[in-house]
Amino acid sequence: MALLTKEGLDRLIALLVNEGLVDANEVARIQKEVETTKRPLVETLMSQGLATDEMIAHATATVMGVPYVNLDNVEMDQAVLTLLPLEVAERSMVVPLGENNGQLVVAMLDVANIQAVDYLATLTGKPVRAMMTSNDGIQSVLKQYRGDFTGVAQAVKVTNKEVAQAKASSNVKTITQDSPISKALTSILEFAVKSKASDVHIEPLENSLIIRCRIDGVLRKVMELPKAIEPALVSRIKILANLKIDEHRIPQDGQFAVMVSDREVDLRIAISPVVWGEQVVIRLLDKSGTAMDIEKMGMTGRALRTVIRGISRPNGMILTSGPTGSGKSTTLYALIKRIKSEKINIVTLEDPVEYKMDGVNQIQVNLDAGLTFASGLRSILRQDPDVVMVGEIRDSETANLAVQASLTGHLVFSTLHTNSAAGILPRLLDMGIEPFLLASTLNTVIGQRLVRRVSQKRTSYQSSEMETKEIQGIVGDLLPATTEDVPTVSEDLGYNGLPLRNQNSYTLVKGIDDQDSPGGYTGRAGLYEAIEVDEDIQKLIVDHATSAEIMKVAKAKGTVTMRQDGMLKALSGITTMEEVNRVASDLT
Repeated sequence: MALLTKEGLDRLIALLVNEGLVDANEVARIQKEVETTKRPLVETLMSQGLATDEMIAHATATVMGVPYVNLDNVEMDQAVLTLLPLEVAERSMVVPLGENNGQLVVAMLDVANIQAVDYLATLTGKPVRAMMTSNDGIQSVLKQYRGDFTGVAQAVKVTNKEVAQAKASSNVKTITQDSPISKALTSILEFAVKSKASDVHIEPLENSLIIRCRIDGVLRKVMELPKAIEPALVSRIKILANLKIDEHRIPQDGQFAVMVSDREVDLRIAISPVVWGEQVVIRLLDKSGTAMDIEKMGMTGRALRTVIRGISRPNGMILTSGPTGSGKSTTLYALIKRIKSEKINIVTLEDPVEYKMDGVNQIQVNLDAGLTFASGLRSILRQDPDVVMVGEIRDSETANLAVQASLTGHLVFSTLHTNSAAGILPRLLDMGIEPFLLASTLNTVIGQRLVRRVSQKRTSYQSSEMETKEIQGIVGDLLPATTEDVPTVSEDLGYNGLPLRNQNSYTLVKGIDDQDSPGGYTGRAGLYEAIEVDEDIQKLIVDHATSAEIMKVAKAKGTVTMRQDGMLKALSGITTMEEVNRVASDLT
């Protein structure tokens, strides 16, 4: 904020009092305190809650005779934010508001800083018109910078120039991979990290290059680039991942790590030839962005109690299942974190090692060197482990070794690709595991999916007749029958504020779509079902029962299915009915 003279400061205080924003008696008391403490008056007013940052900024602008703008809760267009690079905006505490009659209109914390205004004019090549705003207003806009794509724009400009030169020349010229391409790739990765994307897709079309990011499980188009930039961008990624840049006919896989916004991010690269070029998919593994807390991930109530009983046993198997990207590995990490202790030896075998954990001995599968899940598991069992985690059971050999490990006194964690928890059991039987061995080693099986969480900016509405019938048909028997039952049922299931069973409609929520919560969602939560393998389930395994028969018995014993878990989360305001139906419509 601009520094005011004593006269200006007096006028500022008088303005605050005249507008009724600050009480005159309080100001007199504060002024005496300021004389003693030598602390600035405005700072003292704000620290004691007598004036806000926005009030002071508005009053200061009025005293100085400069225009003022309130940016709190203002949603900015990303096209406007590209008028100033994020680095410049953060350093100078200035944000762009747009262009008007050839002028760049900006909001600043200190409009009296002539040097900063001159610098912006020189940088942008446009005259600058400055308006005053508060620190809170500046910070609100800075958070809306999803990515600084000036590096991408520069790379496009350079590449287009090189293409034009190549066409004008009689000699064929290969586009060089210089610093603009590096900046372009950095800009794309920074956007992905800030958006908490799990994957970046670089997809060639006939005449352009599409960049998409998977955010909260849903792909979103970020930008469309000229076709000419594709060779340089793909080659740059290949170089960083130590792949063959002259190989365009077969798929290639690689990895490398980068520092993005002072955070270390591991990247897994998959490149495949497609009709119009080479598609690149980058998986981002942000080491600092995962809570690894099973309750915060969405497991609650009966499922949580079942899983805790399973991991509390000294041996046996705990298996998770679900489609790719459903959070199975993250669930295993959270469970291992819960039991981790200096008293036990935990060894994992993973492909890849997604998150590094202190106190856990993690082994990376290396197929080129002959280190597979099966061979690695044999080696692990010679290292005196108490707990073993196998990233995935992919074949019968690994499955048999995992069963043998649990039989010999180890607690084994692993994952499989099946649609439900009950589907794990027939799947292992298909792999050749003897039914009596499976029945005696399995502790708990978990099925899971991921849904998007509704953002804090939300509205509520009453369910339609069709939605009401769907809710009653899926979770009607789980909901409390009377108001007296609500506390008991809510505690048992692990949800707050569950509605009564027989209602004409139910209160549901939906998020408000904005820059911070695309589609009205922010973050994800898990839908879980957990089955404890007790004597009744063991008999079904020995009798080669189907997954439907196993789930029927589990439900009779109180298991909450993934679809039921999703409906209960929708009723408690965690997600929406649409999300539950999107990811779990194939489940009963």
